[in-house]
Amino acid sequence: MTHAHAHGAAPTPRPTPASGQAHPADGRSGHADRRWLLGALVLIVAFMTGEVVAGLLAHSLALLTDAGHMLTDAAALLLALITSRVVERPAKGAYTYGFARVDALSGQANGITLLLLAAWFAVAAVRHLADPPASAGGVIAAVAVAGVGVNFVATALAARADRRSLNVRGAVAHLVNDVWAFLATLVAGVVILLSGWTRADAVASLIVALLMTWTGVQLIRAAGRVFLEAAPASLDPMAIGSRLAAFDGVAQVHDLHVWELAAGEAAMSAHVLVDRSRDCHVVGGALRSLLANDYGIGHVTLQVDHRSAVGHDHCADSHGPVHTTDAAP
Repeated sequence: MTHAHAHGAAPTPRPTPASGQAHPADGRSGHADRRWLLGALVLIVAFMTGEVVAGLLAHSLALLTDAGHMLTDAAALLLALITSRVVERPAKGAYTYGFARVDALSGQANGITLLLLAAWFAVAAVRHLADPPASAGGVIAAVAVAGVGVNFVATALAARADRRSLNVRGAVAHLVNDVWAFLATLVAGVVILLSGWTRADAVASLIVALLMTWTGVQLIRAAGRVFLEAAPASLDPMAIGSRLAAFDGVAQVHDLHVWELAAGEAAMSAHVLVDRSRDCHVVGGALRSLLANDYGIGHVTLQVDHRSAVGHDHCADSHGPVHTTDAAP
């Protein structure tokens, strides 16, 4: 007779949400993360205000494009601050996993915003290539130099928050893009000063739009992996299944699923059949330890049963590949 062990299937205690807002293991806390993000936000908003004024005075699309991108930086940082509080709310009621995936929603929103702004800036840049306005190269170059410094400091501040969070990664990606954008704007300003070729301003805007597009796509893809419950990129479910099946006493592993509760927080469930001579509780505990220590999977649910006397699979309609061992039942 097959023995089902309800207690042996219980998951290990769930770790702190992987949005990165509280990680006792590495000494981080949500409060500390928000402090760094707030510092970056104040710096960005102050500089963005000055850049809008400079862009209007210099008739520079590149500066106004950068200011528009900095507006998304500010929005991303503000969203990161709000989200960091939301994901810390405990699981309750219908939300049995808590609110960790709000982090992915925020990351996806950041990505979509970047793509929309990139399209807008690209259209404006093409128009300015066809009919370039007079631009003050000196003002453009001076503001760009200041922008590189400000964004470098803001990026360093935001990067001190937990980068496992898609939300924080999105905010940092915005800031890193702005560093490159200001470098492109600086080159444009120097070119205008030396040669008078005002179309350099529009070319810099196109470069910024391309950077925004690349970053936006990466953020949307990463959020999509969370929503589609794909396995983390660093984990191979087939390799994990084979490793578990090769464990001493395990006869078969099926219905194995590995997914992300949130970016950086892996979860796994599986049905494990063990030899009738082995204790299901002992084998299940050893497998959970292996998964936590070797793969970093802390949220594990295993249904551990004895293999039937005739050696048939416990589930005839298992989902996904079946991992077996060559050992006799």
